[in-house]
Amino acid sequence: MLKRKYIYTNKHHSNKGIMSTILGLIDLIAIVYVVYNTYSRGGTAPLRYASGCFLVLVFAFVGIILGLIGRQESERFHIFAYVGMILNILAIMGISGILYAGAYM
Repeated sequence: MLKRKYIYTNKHHSNKGIMSTILGLIDLIAIVYVVYNTYSRGGTAPLRYASGCFLVLVFAFVGIILGLIGRQESERFHIFAYVGMILNILAIMGISGILYAGAYM
């Protein structure tokens, strides 16, 4: 019979990493909402969509900073910090793509 080995730890997930992931999810959901509603209106976007995208950009930078801080915490799991940073970088790339498409296409 195989003997099972258990590893016990009292590490926890970083709260800042979890917040970074939540901000990244909110950012991506907001971008999808804005793009979908702009497409359904025939390409015309009201000013509130632009202000929403600006807030997404601010939240994305805050999310990246929180992810970096969460990554530097010792004795913590860092998976949420990494996921949060990736989601927030994707949000910044999405906003950049929207701006590029609006300016050159």
